Amino acid sequence: MALTKNDIVATVHELGFTKKKSVEIIEALLEIIKGTLEKSEDVLISGFGKFCVKHKKQRRGRNPATGEDLMLRERKVITFKCSGKLRSKINGVEYADQDF
Repeated sequence: MALTKNDIVATVHELGFTKKKSVEIIEALLEIIKGTLEKSEDVLISGFGKFCVKHKKQRRGRNPATGEDLMLRERKVITFKCSGKLRSKINGVEYADQDF
């Protein structure tokens, strides 16, 4: 099951914020992240990971349904690289010098 925005809002609400304030906090955070990525800047969240904007050049491609050759336009894609701490936590490896 996927974690949804509503799940995140509910968790923030449990911290003592009103439901309305919880929604505002999460929406503001997401807008900051989206705005930063729109400017082609990376977003680094310590202990979690880094969202990076990568530029893809125009290239030749193929329509898998028809086999027709075509040109794929230049575009930007977003990648995510998790932090070492998050990777360790996901894999169940804990180190004495790391705070989780």
